[in-house]
Amino acid sequence: MLKVGLTGGIASGKTTVAKMLAARGCRILDADRIAHQLMAPGQPAYEEIIRAFGRGILDARGAIDRKRLGEIIFADAARRAELNRILHPRVIAEIEKEFARLAAAEPEAIAVVEAALLVEAGYHPQLDKLVVTVCSREQQLERLMKMTGLARAPAEQRLAAQLPLEEKRCHADYEIDCSGALADTERQVEKLVEELRRLARGAAKG
Repeated sequence: MLKVGLTGGIASGKTTVAKMLAARGCRILDADRIAHQLMAPGQPAYEEIIRAFGRGILDARGAIDRKRLGEIIFADAARRAELNRILHPRVIAEIEKEFARLAAAEPEAIAVVEAALLVEAGYHPQLDKLVVTVCSREQQLERLMKMTGLARAPAEQRLAAQLPLEEKRCHADYEIDCSGALADTERQVEKLVEELRRLARGAAKG
């Protein structure tokens, strides 16, 4: 099995590329979805997050309001690090479990972890290959404001909270340029999948 990381800046095209990879048979592990599940009421991370951030982050149903939590962590690097300390080890443990399951069931699988903070979490050396999605900062801002409804200033704050794209690119084995038309991104993904399939077959043979 081939273990691949898919990362990039916020609103840089990761999810679009993940969908294209899934359509071509890759197994996608969405770190954000895993984190969301770990934050659900009754989960260990839920209680720890409430102890760290207070009950003011809960909605009327008692669930963690990710918007409120986001406002706190994107305004304060220390609080952001605190949340990452709670969540990252648990997310990585779940990813490792899924890797083990896939390796046993599908030895030639291409397992792709989609995560914005792969490099920040220091997990990328555990993977066989790292793919980074790229686009211009202005495109990121426009997409982020459209996706979230954020004004420009808080959107810029969220971009600034992440590792600079150039630093992520230093660790990349492959880059997907998501600044153009979807058809152009599709062509790049098709070429990438051909290469990953070849590597996965080699990995399965040992």
